[in-house]
Amino acid sequence: MSGAKQRHAFLDWKAIVGVLLGAALLAFSLRGVDLRSVLAEIRRADPWLFLASIAFATAPILVRAWRWKSLLEPVRKGTSFQARFRATAIGFMANNVLPARIGEFARAYAFSKMERVPVVASVASLVVERLFDGVVVVALLLIPMALPGFPAVDSLGRQDPRAAATTMIVILGAILLVALAMVLRPQVIMRVTESVANRVLPVRLREPFLRALEAFLDGLGSLRDPMILVRAGFWSIWVWMSMAFAFWLGFLAFDIHVPFTAAMFLQSLIALAVALPAAPGFFGLWEAAARIGLVDIWGVELDKALGFAIGFHLGGFLSVTLLGLYFAWRLGLSFSEMGQGEEELSGDDVRAAHKRPGERV
Repeated sequence: MSGAKQRHAFLDWKAIVGVLLGAALLAFSLRGVDLRSVLAEIRRADPWLFLASIAFATAPILVRAWRWKSLLEPVRKGTSFQARFRATAIGFMANNVLPARIGEFARAYAFSKMERVPVVASVASLVVERLFDGVVVVALLLIPMALPGFPAVDSLGRQDPRAAATTMIVILGAILLVALAMVLRPQVIMRVTESVANRVLPVRLREPFLRALEAFLDGLGSLRDPMILVRAGFWSIWVWMSMAFAFWLGFLAFDIHVPFTAAMFLQSLIALAVALPAAPGFFGLWEAAARIGLVDIWGVELDKALGFAIGFHLGGFLSVTLLGLYFAWRLGLSFSEMGQGEEELSGDDVRAAHKRPGERV
């Protein structure tokens, strides 16, 4: 079986697992729910507050595009905000409508069509972005739990989120250690990897693989600059605080009266949930996490909680998807390119990442 067919088979299995898990969790979310009552809650929602919440839920795409500038500086300075914004919207749209969570690649691929930045270098910058997101998400999950007013889950016998938070801290810590090794000792990583590759990889695959790794390590260069770290950290906090504000507005729209810390907590809980294998759009995982957070933790009425979960999720899904589809159409980017374009991460694209002046690719 060719490398391309193996990748596609892996994506197919990943998509199947995501669909099955999403379906199971959606069934869990709707257990004991009167759908007519949930629809009534959606119809009763304040339309202006609901629209405001969806606007704020879409706004983080702008902040992410601005943050991306800092993370791309070691690779290419002065990238266009318009290109970063359009590519970010396309990436989130791809996660909503395509299987196997290929949105990050679609984002990097779309960006390479607008800016002379190799896909592999863009993907490396997005790995750094996800590290920042992970740190902030876990922090915004733990902070509400440490503040007065958080429900006493032990005494109430409700779902305790601390196990999920602890697991995420361990995983995130391991990823940060690996990233730190790649940042501080890239030459050592390259030497060790080259030695192993020379023993286990066919000759025709060695150079593309090693060039891809070298370009990836260059893309992690943003972690070597303290000022870039400060700026990226600042904008990462804004990304997730603006999303928390969107959740809080959504609560008000659905007549759910819980503190702002509940919005911080719930958006972080959902972010952790959708990190699992998921169907396109994260349906099932999103609703299950919302039910646990609002009903089991904060004691919100079930119909109101599910009304918010379904209404807010669909509203954000449609706004982000339509925005990304529009930019993909303007760029002439097809679904097949976004779904199969991972093959661009070899050959010419990798060589272009390290092309010297005057060198032909």
